[in-house]
Amino acid sequence: MPQIFHHSTNALAKITIYGAVFIAVALLWVAVELNRSSWNTGQWVERQQPVQFSHKHHVGDDGIDCRYCHTSVETAASAGLPSTNTCMNCHRQIWSDSPYLEPVRASLRDNKPIQWIRVHDLPDYAYFNHSIHVKKGVGCSTCHGRIDEMPILYQAQTLQMEWCLECHRAPERFIRPKAEIYNMSWRPENKTKKELEDAMTWKAEYRIQGKEILTSCSTCHR
Repeated sequence: MPQIFHHSTNALAKITIYGAVFIAVALLWVAVELNRSSWNTGQWVERQQPVQFSHKHHVGDDGIDCRYCHTSVETAASAGLPSTNTCMNCHRQIWSDSPYLEPVRASLRDNKPIQWIRVHDLPDYAYFNHSIHVKKGVGCSTCHGRIDEMPILYQAQTLQMEWCLECHRAPERFIRPKAEIYNMSWRPENKTKKELEDAMTWKAEYRIQGKEILTSCSTCHR
């Protein structure tokens, strides 16, 4: 009986199988990288606001404390946005005629809040409370980055679950003394033996729960 398939068909079949596996792995890698990219997470993307507000100028140059504008960061789930009156406390006297601040003056005249563009936007199924993190020794810069060096605000972290779990699995790596919560230049991570020993003391002082509680699904998904 004559041979139906050419001898090269065996090689072609093997190449096709190996190629399919390679393509599947490559597509999986691309999907993972896209999921972690700034295109998906919004990390590093600068958000233009209706007012040219610079955190670098207000925090870094003028030394304004975070709590002056974000008044509820220690008491509520949301850090809060400053009212127009908060802005005008200074700008009634400083740059009071600047064209850049006309949206602020218009907001005060019309009694309409400024429509700030949200920079850090967690999905609705993720619960986050600013006050509990502050009370447990998590500094502003741990999540928000060096705000004092940002002329235009951007999201410094991915805000993905794997990033949150990195801290929840080992909070001693990231917590700090309460006196340093608002210190933007404090070290981003505790690495040395001495730093980790100090952090374990703070962890006990703050009564931080164990990993079983911190990594439980219901802690963040309620």
